[in-house]
Amino acid sequence: MVTRNTQKPRRAVIVGGVRSPFVRAFGDFMRLDTIALGAAVTEALLRRYAIPRAEIDALVWGGVVLPGTSPNVGREIALDLKLPPTVEAMTVTRACASGLQAVTLAAAAIERGESDVVIAGGSDSTSNAEVKLPQKLVHALAPLAFGKASAADVMAVLSQLTPITDLIPRKPEIAERSTGQLMGEAAEEMAARNEISREAQDAFAAQSHHRAAEAIASGRFDAEVAPIEVSEGRWVHTDGLVRADTDVDKLAKLRPVFAKGGTLTAGNSSALTDGAAAVLRMEADKARALGLKPLAAFRSWSYVGVDPSDQLLIGPALAMPRALERAGMSLGDIDLIDIHEAFAAQVLCVLKALGSDAFARHRLGLDKAVGQIDPTAINIHGGSIALGHPFAATGARMVTTMANALQSGDRQTALLGICAAGGLGAAAILERV
Repeated sequence: MVTRNTQKPRRAVIVGGVRSPFVRAFGDFMRLDTIALGAAVTEALLRRYAIPRAEIDALVWGGVVLPGTSPNVGREIALDLKLPPTVEAMTVTRACASGLQAVTLAAAAIERGESDVVIAGGSDSTSNAEVKLPQKLVHALAPLAFGKASAADVMAVLSQLTPITDLIPRKPEIAERSTGQLMGEAAEEMAARNEISREAQDAFAAQSHHRAAEAIASGRFDAEVAPIEVSEGRWVHTDGLVRADTDVDKLAKLRPVFAKGGTLTAGNSSALTDGAAAVLRMEADKARALGLKPLAAFRSWSYVGVDPSDQLLIGPALAMPRALERAGMSLGDIDLIDIHEAFAAQVLCVLKALGSDAFARHRLGLDKAVGQIDPTAINIHGGSIALGHPFAATGARMVTTMANALQSGDRQTALLGICAAGGLGAAAILERV
């Protein structure tokens, strides 16, 4: 039941979040598709916070690798969990920023008075990405598939099934439709353009692994990671990609992946990953009425687009300053910075842009740089290079991790930044409540 209070503005708060362990694609979660992963973390979220299911108004879910026959993953999750049929649900896709998009859409719905309690998050199973048949083959077989084929139709189909090379399914690739460029190739170009060295990338990647390993060992992720049952009696309890023993010397031995003589390797890039994350959002008074303590709320958020042929992954360098401006804040007001690590090169390019007077003038319309950021001062618990990157889950993971981090120590604000395919950037500012 939605309640409305016209006497004061409504505020959407984050009560908590839960995510699955993140594991390498084609590994432990191979038999769990994106719907199953989403249902598992949503169920874990409901167990952890024990809210009556009748109180849930909506579910907003992010997805990138969507199943062709059931693309509204959010609604399928609600139905699989047997939530009340009145729980409306939708699925949003904004490439790697899909999880954050879901969480901010939930906040907007709550603050507009449309809902009081919303579950938001995202999931992706690269292991279950569908391999598409070539359209030539689909068009040729259509008469047979719909059961209306005559003898002449059969002969026509056979005549179209050459050459065989046109009929072989192609492997899925993370490439831009508009440019044909692989994301790693674009990041390689950015590294060269911004003079980001291989050594700097490897050092940042090692830092990510060490910090993630420390967070796991110290129990900092215990509040957000829920074990997932993958078969009867078999559970996955912890992230599977973090390498505590890696170092710059080991990373330096890896070969470039995207360009001969390049700087991007499997070690300083995020891996294909399966996983899910969910965030519980509520109207502040509703949370108090249910006896729940809020962790954080959004001060602002921003989504931007850039030309995919011109620094594809630079979007956060535009979105983060815009989020700061909308919040009436400067970089010096921020206690924690968390940036999605698609590639170490991409993060370092974003940081260099934020510290550049020329970038500020030409791209942001500012008189001077947003501010210099030490790469060692961000991503205090590691990031996507170490933890992995289930595309639509990453944003919800970051929100959950930062909301929890704000509750430890004298920290009040966190700035998040995410790059995404299609030349998109996203940012948000969280504040402790």
